[in-house]
Amino acid sequence: MSLKPEQLKQHCEIIIGSRRIKNKIVVLCEGEGGIWDTEGRPSPQSYSKMEQMPDSNFYKACVPKLWSQYRTEFFNCGDRKDVLDTYFTLSKLYNENKNNSYLSLEKLFAIVDVDLQTQNIKKEYNYSFSDTEAIFCNLYTKLNINEENAKQHRIWVTGLIHKEAYFIIPELQPVFDTFSTLYDSNSLLLREIYVTMADAIITDSDLKSNLSKVSNRISHCSELDCTAIDKLRDSWKEQFQNAQNNTEENELILALLAFKKAKYYWNQIQPPSDWTSSVETFKDQLLLEIGRFYSEQSNHTKHHIPCFFKFLRQFA
Repeated sequence: MSLKPEQLKQHCEIIIGSRRIKNKIVVLCEGEGGIWDTEGRPSPQSYSKMEQMPDSNFYKACVPKLWSQYRTEFFNCGDRKDVLDTYFTLSKLYNENKNNSYLSLEKLFAIVDVDLQTQNIKKEYNYSFSDTEAIFCNLYTKLNINEENAKQHRIWVTGLIHKEAYFIIPELQPVFDTFSTLYDSNSLLLREIYVTMADAIITDSDLKSNLSKVSNRISHCSELDCTAIDKLRDSWKEQFQNAQNNTEENELILALLAFKKAKYYWNQIQPPSDWTSSVETFKDQLLLEIGRFYSEQSNHTKHHIPCFFKFLRQFA
């Protein structure tokens, strides 16, 4: 549920008046994170703990190791619409009273999940792109970040559908092995999850309604047939089973993760049988390790999140 106008204004006033953002890069992201208390009022205490919240905490863990002296401040802002509205409202408040703000406007950014549904950007905001899909199409080429085009983006969208897709890319198999992670009571194997996701394409009504958008996103995979939902499933499975090498295989996996939502499958992941704490604690530790993986990557165009931080580095 999106923020009401008065909530949005209060939310932005708290951020812009926060001393901790002074001379810092500020990144707005999705996630409720306890912004509002049970009576619908802004909770200042929650803002001081913002970087411990799920979305913020994950992105914080992805910050490159060498950035210890270039701290980035993250703020959960609700849903995609809330993030966009927060970005433009902060910009408006800053321009109205630059001298009464800790915000540096040139250091303000937002990142939201791409989805099968497009989130429009209000015309009154006068932004260079009309919606999240337009941002995606300009920011990514064959699901790699176009670093030249990236220079014009203050609002980024993920290249894979929802951030959970970044939790199950092929390179993360060793992390799951180290944590003895279970899926469906067996040792987690990402290859099996991908096939399970592909099988579920046929029952995904949301996907069926957006096949043309999917076709555009994965047009570089010419062997995938997006003319019907069953043909997409069958062609993906056939190509995956007959892939000649890891490069072909990984291209198909990233294509799958660009249109098939991974949240359900991430939620099925379980700790080993001898785990003595809660599932939530296990997932938190797993996410921090996944964030550490991204913080150590140097192949920026391939790994979207590290490329985002590489881009931010120039504003530190």
